[in-house]
Amino acid sequence: MLYMFHCTDKAGAAEIRTANRAEHLAYLESHTARLFAAGPLLSEPDSAGNQGMVGSLLIVECADAAEAQSFAANDPYAKAGLFDSVAIRPWRRVFPKA
Repeated sequence: MLYMFHCTDKAGAAEIRTANRAEHLAYLESHTARLFAAGPLLSEPDSAGNQGMVGSLLIVECADAAEAQSFAANDPYAKAGLFDSVAIRPWRRVFPKA
């Protein structure tokens, strides 16, 4: 079953994200076969058009809710205390049709 992970960074946690990014990406690489989609959530562009990373969105194949919770808890970003909140929900692809 696919699960959606909506992770929101703590305010002012850009340094935590930067310091743990390589380890987080390696974690995702080790689970490539399970990943449907993954990427950062972005802030609205500032007046110069710059955007910052403010969270993460992942869609991951997990056997059940317990496995989804374990996947989230073992993410290096989570271990480093980056997230203010993490919502995990079952997800079904409807469009585009596979």
